[in-house]
Amino acid sequence: MQDALHRAITEALAAAIADGSLPAVETPEFAVETPPRPGMGDFACNIAMALARPAQMAPRDIAHIIADHLPSTLAVERVEVAGPGFLNVHTGPKWLHDALRDCLTQGEDYGRSDIGAGTRVQVEFVSANPVGPLHIGNARGGPYGDVLASLLAFTGHEVEREYYVNDARDNTQLQTFGRSLLLRYRQLCGEEVELEEGLYRGEYIVEYAQSIFDEHGDSLRDVPDDAEGWVRFADLILPGVLEGLRRDLADFGITFDVWFSERSLHDSGAVRAEIDRLLRIGAAYEKDGAVWLKTKEHGDDEDRVIVRENGAPTYIASDLAYARDKFARGFDRVIYVWGPDHAGYVPRMKAAIEAIGIDLDRVEIVISQIVRFLRGGELVRLSKRKGAVVTLRDLLDEVGRDAARFHFLTRTVDAHMDFDLDLATKQANENPVYYVQYAHTRTCGVLRKAQEVGAVAPPIEEARLELLTHTDELALLRKLADFPADIRRAATSRGPHQLTVGGRELAALFHQFYTTCQVIDPAQPDLTGARLRLVDGTRTVLATVCRLLGINAPERM
Repeated sequence: MQDALHRAITEALAAAIADGSLPAVETPEFAVETPPRPGMGDFACNIAMALARPAQMAPRDIAHIIADHLPSTLAVERVEVAGPGFLNVHTGPKWLHDALRDCLTQGEDYGRSDIGAGTRVQVEFVSANPVGPLHIGNARGGPYGDVLASLLAFTGHEVEREYYVNDARDNTQLQTFGRSLLLRYRQLCGEEVELEEGLYRGEYIVEYAQSIFDEHGDSLRDVPDDAEGWVRFADLILPGVLEGLRRDLADFGITFDVWFSERSLHDSGAVRAEIDRLLRIGAAYEKDGAVWLKTKEHGDDEDRVIVRENGAPTYIASDLAYARDKFARGFDRVIYVWGPDHAGYVPRMKAAIEAIGIDLDRVEIVISQIVRFLRGGELVRLSKRKGAVVTLRDLLDEVGRDAARFHFLTRTVDAHMDFDLDLATKQANENPVYYVQYAHTRTCGVLRKAQEVGAVAPPIEEARLELLTHTDELALLRKLADFPADIRRAATSRGPHQLTVGGRELAALFHQFYTTCQVIDPAQPDLTGARLRLVDGTRTVLATVCRLLGINAPERM
């Protein structure tokens, strides 16, 4: 209906211009939205305010003219001009019944659109340094990136999920990881070794070192304690670390299309080629034995070193070669999802990307914020490993995949959040994931009961949906009818959390309808059939919400 109204209002503007009622102006961007209060109509449009300046007319006068030119074929009861010039449209219930027919006809494709058709998008997320198990600081961005990718695909985009593996030999974290392994290995060989501050001290480091010792004995004790030796030790464990990351992420419901190696950019010469290109076009310069990128010209507070005095490229050089590679692969838009520790790097990265000639309108960077865990209202640490941070595996063992994904998405990703472990594991309505899943279970239960007692849900084209006039029926119908627009909004605003919000609202409306409206009434077979169709539409949309969120939609609980 929103799309139909948008088209009709655009046609009305064109008709008003054609007969001289309005001056010839370009159609501005305008919105058709749900007003904040039901008494204000079913939809509200702001086109008159958007036209006021170019048309040099009062917005209320424009609104009346557009209302007079709306096509007579438009299925509306009345249009009012309100406030400074809003068009408030009252449509009546027929469009809600038509929306339910669309829902049941399209099934699991209801809400799918092609607004992103022809657009290739890469979503790169998690991308934690491969130096141990995945910790929660990076894991929060996992459900966000995964569900965002699902929303984009559902709205017609061609989407690829990518994990960027920071495995370059000069990577500071990789070298620190390798040195931590080397020293722990030497301890296992019987040497007295002290681990200074800054090295990894988690129990998993001891486990990794033990696996090296079990395979190689003390044959590696002469490997030098230098950068080359650190990388050598890191490489011994790297495949196992990556396999552990894949396994934990898969258990979290996340799989990637591509695992992209930072080291491959160096080995292929792509990093060096990018540096040479920047020097050649004057975007970089040499000074004090280093190579500097002119990021200050693009909003950074200073120029940035991309090659150190010792000739080693910096991480910025790798990031630029990686950005270049993304677009060389044909993506129209790339989305980075980074952890909270990268917040300060965003302005620098954007300046660097712009400095190498990439249009920033094609680049989005999202920062996921910090999570705190609560039990009994008190802050807790989930980790059982000395010296380790809270890991994704710890969380999955504690609350399970569905609760973890859903709770991470109950707030916008850029807001700090408190994760209530007691609530996440509670089998009660105050647990939001349980509340939504129970609503789906209840719809399935009603439909099973109808089959058992022989209540007939007629074919959708024969169902007497006009009998659905109760206030709670209309509220539920409206939520189902708004679902396609809600999906588009969640995708375009990059707001996967809107799915959890919408899912909870839909569940609440269904539970209310179930309480006030007797679905199966042998004395009213036509009304029973219509209500069963409404239950089935609710089941369909709840199942789609769960599927997009990557959680189960149970039929029994």
